[in-house]
Amino acid sequence: MSELLLTTVSKKRDLDRMIRDTLDKVLVLRFGRPSDPVCLQLDQILARASREVSKFASVALVDADAEEIQVYVKYFDITLFPSTVFFFNAHHMKMDSGTADHTKWVGSFQRKQDFIDVVEAIYRGAMKGKMIVNCPLPPERIPKFQLLFKDL
Repeated sequence: MSELLLTTVSKKRDLDRMIRDTLDKVLVLRFGRPSDPVCLQLDQILARASREVSKFASVALVDADAEEIQVYVKYFDITLFPSTVFFFNAHHMKMDSGTADHTKWVGSFQRKQDFIDVVEAIYRGAMKGKMIVNCPLPPERIPKFQLLFKDL
């Protein structure tokens, strides 16, 4: 259902173009698998919220299993799905949510309004020239994951 409402990207060329050509809007990229239940839950939230954020954000689903996309999966160190990455005017936007990783949102949002609040905070910060913003959500609504570091 949500795949019909949101753009799905599986080619590096298309993802590069999307990042480069999305101007004055937050680009929300959900990296995940269409068969994963948590990804499907997040996709539902993104699809329901996409119209409400359309004036200041664009949302796309990225097939993390696509061969050409592996460059991005490795670059952003995406090991847990779903992971959501944010861009503004081709610049990677980071968010301090109290977790060890500021480069992406790992997991799903609990509700549609949480997603809208995060995207709005990123947009407002980007408009002020910030590259990292504070998460507007209370700590109990931020997914917590134990990060494992290899070869340490």
